Amino acid sequence: MPLFALTRSRLAPLVFWVAWLAPALAAVAQTAPRLIDGLRVEKVLDDLDHPWSLAFLPRVPGQAPQALVVQRNAGLLLVDAPTQGPWRAVRPVDVPGARVAVQGQGGWFDVALHPDFARQPWVYVSLNGVDGRGRMGTELWRARWNGQSLTQATPLFALQPKSRAVHHFGGRIVLDGQGHVFLTLGDRGDMARAQRPDDHAGSVVRLTEDGQVPPGNPWVGQAVWLPEQYSKGHRNIQGAALHPTTRQLWTHEHGPQGGDEINIVRPGLNHGWPTITHGVNYGTGTSIGVGTHQAGMEQPLHTWVPSIAPSGMAFVPPDSQTFTAWRGQLLVGALRDQMLVRLELDGERVVREHRLLSRALGRIRDVRMGPDGLIYLLTDANPGAVYRLSPG
Repeated sequence: MPLFALTRSRLAPLVFWVAWLAPALAAVAQTAPRLIDGLRVEKVLDDLDHPWSLAFLPRVPGQAPQALVVQRNAGLLLVDAPTQGPWRAVRPVDVPGARVAVQGQGGWFDVALHPDFARQPWVYVSLNGVDGRGRMGTELWRARWNGQSLTQATPLFALQPKSRAVHHFGGRIVLDGQGHVFLTLGDRGDMARAQRPDDHAGSVVRLTEDGQVPPGNPWVGQAVWLPEQYSKGHRNIQGAALHPTTRQLWTHEHGPQGGDEINIVRPGLNHGWPTITHGVNYGTGTSIGVGTHQAGMEQPLHTWVPSIAPSGMAFVPPDSQTFTAWRGQLLVGALRDQMLVRLELDGERVVREHRLLSRALGRIRDVRMGPDGLIYLLTDANPGAVYRLSPG
């Protein structure tokens, strides 16, 4: 037998085993923790289609921890979410009756659980709903979780008027534990809509937990105004969270070319877009509106010029036992520069900014604090991923 043939025959079993083990070895390498900027970073779930949001389900005794992950282009996914090691996709979760348009920036957005989920297992989902004429807009749905799937799905709210625009949907959901649910709405790519009182676009709306208009909303009973509206003058809010101490609603929104903002949303306030902004028109750099200030319009708590394209936000709990040095600080995901921004606060003032994980993971779409006290990030891509952060 020629030497080459003999060598090849002896190598064949080795080649077979290397080929057989390659996927497993790749998976291990994929989830192996890395130390970046003093953080232990571990990929726990991969192969997602533009993941947008995440909600941890309460632990069921005898079962692995689970979570619901929203994929913008593919809907909800139930996953096993152990506190150590990789996660595992279980099954897609349908919202019965929802008609979702996956176009441009539109699709499936946020997911949030009722604050008293053990007794009221309601799941709230925001999405880009489409009507029979092809017009689209952000909708809020509520459905009951039975441990396996969603039932009793009901639309609670639909932006009016809908349009065929494919930009600026907003879509973040926050429940305040006082019987209210907030939903953020973008200007739908038509900036003038954010100042119109008879238009939901460019506003934060506040509803009761079953979709009614709370009597304390600021424009209830006022002519022209849509009663669901709680604040106006927003461009595109993609981050919202309750402050853990004051219980006030904090948001951030995309500016145009520069002018990203952090705001505290209070009833009846006008946040200015597009009359005032700290950004300029794309490409030309020309001014928008009247400048940066106008009487009767709010100034943001914090701005980014140039833009970081913020998306997703969470407060580190003030009693955190894991990130003790970050207690009470605000975490913001950024699509531009693909980073996590950590903001030190003094009351309602940002005193210092730290930029972490720059270009290490990808475009960060959402930030969540897990029940294990760790930080979870979702990256906006196809395939996108979920990462777990712990102190390094």
